Amino acid sequence: MSSSTRAFLLGPLLKGVSRSFYLTLRILPAGMRDPVGLAYLLARAADTIADTALIPPGQRLALLLALREQVNGATDDGRLARRLAGEVAGQQTQSDEKVLLESIAPALDVLSQLDESDRAAVREIVTTLTTGMEFDLRTFPDERSGRIVALREWDELDRYTYLVAGCVGEFWTKMTYAHLPGTLKDDAATMLERGVRFGKALQMTNVLRDCGKDLRIGRCYLPSAMLDRFGLTPQALLEPGASKRAQPLMHELVRKSLGHFRAALDYTLVIPRFSLRLRLACVWPIVIGLETLLLLVDNAHWLEPQKVSKIRRNAVYGIIARSVPVALSDARLREWIEQLIGDIEARLAIARST
Repeated sequence: MSSSTRAFLLGPLLKGVSRSFYLTLRILPAGMRDPVGLAYLLARAADTIADTALIPPGQRLALLLALREQVNGATDDGRLARRLAGEVAGQQTQSDEKVLLESIAPALDVLSQLDESDRAAVREIVTTLTTGMEFDLRTFPDERSGRIVALREWDELDRYTYLVAGCVGEFWTKMTYAHLPGTLKDDAATMLERGVRFGKALQMTNVLRDCGKDLRIGRCYLPSAMLDRFGLTPQALLEPGASKRAQPLMHELVRKSLGHFRAALDYTLVIPRFSLRLRLACVWPIVIGLETLLLLVDNAHWLEPQKVSKIRRNAVYGIIARSVPVALSDARLREWIEQLIGDIEARLAIARST
């Protein structure tokens, strides 16, 4: 593979498909950038396959499993690449995602060129993430069926948040120990646990923010056992006034998420201040996630897709600008994050008392 092809995959193409995450990738230390970027590209390709609703779920699942096998070293003489280009790429409305699917073969070549430990780590994270996507395809109905299926218990949702995001915190931590030895002073077991909780915090935020949209494609990540306690059903969440009736359940899940965010803060504060790039790569998603939860608990229409709780781009730029001086001080960083958590908890307390 030419160096220009590799540079394109891990440069312009990665930027085109990773959106806000590219901000984090761009500031990572050089040693981590390639394996983390490649893992993101492969996972994004798998996610595009899993989410292409114009293709039947069974066909998507077969392609997803074939991609997983390729990532783990299977060979097929280019059949998967041709199938993705023919069956999936043409269905994409975003040109970057089309190019990504057409670039699977060179992306797999880049994977083969990583050193053995990085290659094993990328294979592990992509395998876990695609297991989460497989869970979606096997659990929920076809998006066009008109049916809604809910997860059953809290443990099932908790396991799902690990498969699609908690494992990323785990991978990130392993990459840090491998490429920046001595940076993380706490023991590996503690940091891996915090890394998992970090990812779960971000995914729970996504689940709550996107709940209204997911319900309309038949996916209810709010467990039926929890819905039952509040006298709700998945179908009832689509009715007028559902946002208000389901607000206590949303608040309960926000409280669970805040515990994970506190673990994410502990994770970040272990990173030395002189490792500013790595620290900022953690600060940004924490603050963006908490600002999103703040919007969510203030949103009286949180289950309506057209009124989704999403922070504006200029607010993201404001967070980035503020974060650099704040991240250089443990005390100021803790104060910033704890203030956001406190603001959310104050709103939850007011709601509970009314």
